[in-house]
Amino acid sequence: MDNKFVVSAAPHLHDRTSVSFVMWQVVIALIPAMIAAVYFFGFHALLLTLYGGVAAMAVEALIQKCRKKPITIMDGSAFLTGMLVAFNLDAGVPWWLTVIGAVFAIAIGKHAFGGLGMNPMNPALLGRAFVLASWPTLVTSGWMHTLKGSINGIKVTDIPIDSLATISPKAYTLLTSATPLNVAKSMRDTTFVQSMTTNASQNTQLHDLIHNALISSQNIQHLFWGNIGGCLGEVSAFALLLGALWLIYNHIIEWRIPVSYILTVFVLGFLMDGMSVSSAMFQVLAGGVILGAFYMATDPVTSPMTKTGRIIFGIGCGVVTIFIRYKGGYPEGVCYSILLMNLLVPLIDKYTIPRAFGEVKK
Repeated sequence: MDNKFVVSAAPHLHDRTSVSFVMWQVVIALIPAMIAAVYFFGFHALLLTLYGGVAAMAVEALIQKCRKKPITIMDGSAFLTGMLVAFNLDAGVPWWLTVIGAVFAIAIGKHAFGGLGMNPMNPALLGRAFVLASWPTLVTSGWMHTLKGSINGIKVTDIPIDSLATISPKAYTLLTSATPLNVAKSMRDTTFVQSMTTNASQNTQLHDLIHNALISSQNIQHLFWGNIGGCLGEVSAFALLLGALWLIYNHIIEWRIPVSYILTVFVLGFLMDGMSVSSAMFQVLAGGVILGAFYMATDPVTSPMTKTGRIIFGIGCGVVTIFIRYKGGYPEGVCYSILLMNLLVPLIDKYTIPRAFGEVKK
């Protein structure tokens, strides 16, 4: 017979999925959140995103040229990284901060380890961590008001106390300049609460009123639809979930990491704050949990390969996030939770890879 068996290396099954296809699909999935950011913060939000994306593509092209490697900036990976850097920053930050974050993400977070597919940690989150460590005041203060409401969703007029600014300037300043997570952390700080006024009973009353306003059904709706301040990518949970459904539908991501992450945050938020469902929903919708769970923790390069490992990874991200929020120095813990769990991925993979069929344990 003339027929020959051809033996080749795996994989033997191919489809049209490629790096370029996956990356641009994620960019498309983030478009609803981008539209929401422009709607609530104005055109400046779009400019910041473009600054981050273009800067990331430019530095990647420069590095690849210097390394005499093929220039692959059109595969979407660099643009997506720059976009996510911008999404992790406030709409009010100066444009150059986004550019520096994107440059660091590509140059150090990605190419210092060899390029696409070799980075041990999420490059966009490394870029965000770098600018936070270098310019903490710019990143964590001066939050931009939405065009439709307040920074934290709470209007000062919603607090039924006459002359709040006179009674407690600290509480008034907090409600007019802080994000929801900053307000929540301040309300858990006994020292801060005691310093709001000179009257102990008034402090208790103010604490309860602010806390209840923060987790009220009205404010939960603000968090879900996006009428709150914060980072560009945190502005609308609804818009982020629309994009996440698109990614799941196209089999770009799977459910284990985001579901285990979000459920862990919900359960721990419920347990840590008086068995309150409203508090648990607040912990899920406030800050970057939705963005992190669906768009950054699911990065195939820096997340576990095994199904069991992905669940462990998501639970770990949720535990670290809540621990930082309740016990750490920062009001938000998503960025550092994912970066820390990225470092544990090799260990998680080692102990969750299933035994090969027929393998005998020695």
